[in-house]
Amino acid sequence: MLSRLFKKKSAAQPLDIARVPEGRRIYAIGDIHGRNDLLLKLIEKIDADDQQRGKAATEIIFLGDLIDRGPDSAGVIETAMKLKQERGHVRFLMGNHEEVYLAAAAGSEKATRFFNRIGGKETILSYEISIREYMDLDNNALAERLPDLIPSHHIEFVKNFENQIVIGDYAFVHAGIRPGIALEEQKPKDLRWIREEFLSAKDPHEKVIVYGHTINDDVIEKGNRIGIDTGAYYTEKLTALALEGEQRWYLDTALSQ
Repeated sequence: MLSRLFKKKSAAQPLDIARVPEGRRIYAIGDIHGRNDLLLKLIEKIDADDQQRGKAATEIIFLGDLIDRGPDSAGVIETAMKLKQERGHVRFLMGNHEEVYLAAAAGSEKATRFFNRIGGKETILSYEISIREYMDLDNNALAERLPDLIPSHHIEFVKNFENQIVIGDYAFVHAGIRPGIALEEQKPKDLRWIREEFLSAKDPHEKVIVYGHTINDDVIEKGNRIGIDTGAYYTEKLTALALEGEQRWYLDTALSQ
């Protein structure tokens, strides 16, 4: 067990001097949850910001939970696929909602039941099914319907989402990490689902952890983590963290802007 523990003497950097490699500019986007309208608005802001800052190798990272709760999860996936195809340097993390989506799309009755509980109804209705048909299907029938309803190219796209991305002094994950465990030994379950154990950790991590999953009114900056899930699906505020060198700044879709 001792060999698995993260040693505090490694090269962890405090938040105020964490950096990404020279020549790279990173935009990390928080949980979208079916708000394709806000995603399109934020991409416009990212593009405008990127253009005014001069030349760099620009990358966009989605922190997961693209789907559920909001009205247009299918549209979000289409937008994400188009961005990836047109720009290339776009990466996606697997969130807990994507994990359940994939299980439900495979026809699992148990996963379909849970999917509906966590906002999957809105995702299902963003595909080619009427509210009447949806209401007429019991859970077993709905589970049988989903493999034909959800397009295979959406499934294949989401299946390729990553568990974590490390760039410079930052590690990007969906939910957080298990404290005391090296990044390369983190379990996908923790990266997608963990909450309290991660949020309550005070000691430095191996990297500064950038995450979504846990909603706050505004960005959360602690010495060992940055949280950027600002509850877009109901607050109208989708947030992106931008990083270049030792600089960091934020863009969002708040109505006041």
